Amino acid sequence: MGRILAATAALLVVLAGFLTYARAQAHRAVSVAPSGEFPVGRVTGLWVDRSRTDQFAPIGGTPRMLSTWVWYPAAAGAAGPESAYAPGEWAGLHRFGWASTALGRVRTGTRDEVPVAPGRFPVVVLLPDLGLSAPQYAAVASGLAARGNVVVGVTPTYSSRLTVLDGRPVTASAAGSAAGRKDQLVAVWAADARFVAERATLQFAANADSAEIAYLGHGLGGTAAIEACRLDGRCAGAVSLDGTPSGAAAADGFSRPLLLLNAGAAAAPAGRAFTVSGAGRLSFTDFAAYRVSAPVRWTLPLGTIDGRRALTVTVDYAGSFLRAATRGDPWKPPSYPEVREATVLSR
Repeated sequence: MGRILAATAALLVVLAGFLTYARAQAHRAVSVAPSGEFPVGRVTGLWVDRSRTDQFAPIGGTPRMLSTWVWYPAAAGAAGPESAYAPGEWAGLHRFGWASTALGRVRTGTRDEVPVAPGRFPVVVLLPDLGLSAPQYAAVASGLAARGNVVVGVTPTYSSRLTVLDGRPVTASAAGSAAGRKDQLVAVWAADARFVAERATLQFAANADSAEIAYLGHGLGGTAAIEACRLDGRCAGAVSLDGTPSGAAAADGFSRPLLLLNAGAAAAPAGRAFTVSGAGRLSFTDFAAYRVSAPVRWTLPLGTIDGRRALTVTVDYAGSFLRAATRGDPWKPPSYPEVREATVLSR
């Protein structure tokens, strides 16, 4: 009995020490700040597409309302407080309690509503994976903005676990988050992407090049990004992070420049496909930068690659590809030992 009590006491001491360490980790600051040619500004908004009725809304006849986060090249010397990572009701994005970085401890390195840098920049629309939200891609979005792009992150309403519309949290609906409705989801999200691309060229008229539009997405958002590009005659190219073409893009091929960057082996029916060794599905999101304690981390598809390294690779591949695509130049992939080219299918 004495040995059992002693072993139990030792186990409790170890567990208490682990919990103390995990809580301390959750309160340590992490950074998703960009590096590049430009400082980065950020603005958020509610954009309403009154030409469409929201198919996923619980109440019929509702127009399609979308939360948008725009990261853009800021003027040199632009001053202002650092953007909050998850302001207001967006704090509901935090998951796993003490086992994950507190969102108030995430440093963005961007400034809200500061002047745009002089010049005209390509517009890149960013779509999240099913269930996720645009703010959870701040590292990739701001990294691309620092390279000279206006990046519009759109959260698909009623498909994401959380979006915020006019200060009000909105969760997923059954119609908007059903995995069995993939084709419908892709069609709606692609329409969302094309709407915000057009709206962005109007809102940033003096600084957005309407002839240089590109789409980037993750997972199902990557599939929708490819579809949006296929349907948009102005689209210069598309990037899919761990997503694949579907529908007409898969059946008929895809004539625009296309980059697929995957966490697992994949093949592209057109364009270029690469695999990031050691990456998991969430390696393309800000989860890669969070501190996530075991055993929660073991349950998440974060892979074995260092999270910051995965995000650096993602921004470099996507950024250099989009730069070449929007300029109509040949693209030379960056050199990283973790990245290998996947098989490209021929028709």
